[in-house]
Amino acid sequence: MSQFKQWSHNQAFLLPPDLCDWIPQDDLVHFVIEAVGRVDMTCFRVNARGTGDAQYHPRMMLSLLIYCYANGIFSSRRIERATYRDIGVRYLTADTHPDHDTICKFRRENLSAVSESFVQVLLLAKELQLLKVGLVSVDGTKVDANANKSRSVRYDRAKALSQQLRLEVDELLKQAEKQDRGNAVDPQSLPEEIARRESLRSKLDGACRRLEARARARAESERERHEKIVQARAERRGRKKGGLPKAPSAVPEPREQSNLTDPDSRLMRKNKRSEYRQGYNAQAVVTADGSQLILSAGVSQCASDRNELVSAVSRIPGVVGQPNTVLADNGYANGNEVAKLEQMGVEALVATGAEGRRRLHDFRPELPAKPVREPKADWLIAMKKKMESESARSKYRLRKQTVEPVFGIIKNVLKFTRFSLRGVEKVRGEWELVALSYNLKRLHKLAGAPAG
Repeated sequence: MSQFKQWSHNQAFLLPPDLCDWIPQDDLVHFVIEAVGRVDMTCFRVNARGTGDAQYHPRMMLSLLIYCYANGIFSSRRIERATYRDIGVRYLTADTHPDHDTICKFRRENLSAVSESFVQVLLLAKELQLLKVGLVSVDGTKVDANANKSRSVRYDRAKALSQQLRLEVDELLKQAEKQDRGNAVDPQSLPEEIARRESLRSKLDGACRRLEARARARAESERERHEKIVQARAERRGRKKGGLPKAPSAVPEPREQSNLTDPDSRLMRKNKRSEYRQGYNAQAVVTADGSQLILSAGVSQCASDRNELVSAVSRIPGVVGQPNTVLADNGYANGNEVAKLEQMGVEALVATGAEGRRRLHDFRPELPAKPVREPKADWLIAMKKKMESESARSKYRLRKQTVEPVFGIIKNVLKFTRFSLRGVEKVRGEWELVALSYNLKRLHKLAGAPAG
């Protein structure tokens, strides 16, 4: 056995080990620690327990979240486990081990501070001359919510189930009154059954109230447009007026749904060939100059990208700069949004149709040719003419090789396909945390030099 090296699980260290010796000099953890060291920590909240114990430093907690998200670890329990099993995480936390409750609470309460850190990292990229804000690409992707679509209930079913549960609770209360007269019903099981039904009925009533509030808000927003249409029809003299449009209703449609787990999430699908899933529409603006850094990250509750162009561009921090040209696919084709961008001094190059979606050598069966619909709106005609120029086409080719690979890395390399938090505001904060982690990982790759 002399040809084998000595190997024993019980071998003790002769000297205390230095974790830094176990981490490669070009590891991401060094870059994350250095980058977070430049972030202002005054806006972060400390996880005060009220016991007088010393708390973990917010700089360490932020570094822990970023490094774990950049390595595909999103659950607070998995992050806690990584503080024991992952050498890079143990080095980052100085061999301390925050529990999952501390990690979860810090992430939940410091989402606004993560936004400030996102801006600071972009300024760092600008200082390193790795960021150019001129030509940018905009796109959205569907990300699953922390909820199941089976927990979505229709408005009419919620009303019916609430009434059914009310009758069941009344019946259980009658059984509870009979138990004093020697009834065979187990008295211990009644309070639990009543509480369970009351809890479910409360959730259903809350879903009905949310749907009713949403319907009232929708009716209020559409009332002005409806009044303008009615007035325009009334002013038509000597011509056929036609039927008046239906007034917006403040009552929800029976088929409208609300999710009991995450009420802010919506049923949406990627395309017509995909299934409906409970999720959010995550938006991102990415530089098209080669660095592929995310300039802004937002979340929409609407499956369509039609009204997201201006809001996505407006989220770009002013200290970073304003783009000159924005590239967007056909889903963002909205004349009002394009006009607003032009008023902001930003040129929009938006696809006006489905040109180029079919490959030159396509394996799918040949489909019957569909008649080509010529655009009728003035802005669409002007945009189509602009997109036919060689200059616009050469710019637009950059869209699919800039923003789409970013979503591919986030979903297939980082494995982020589902939000951990619930509620649209918290989901927006977590999406910014994902974008922040991606940017630091990308900056580390672009810098190319050891940072430790």
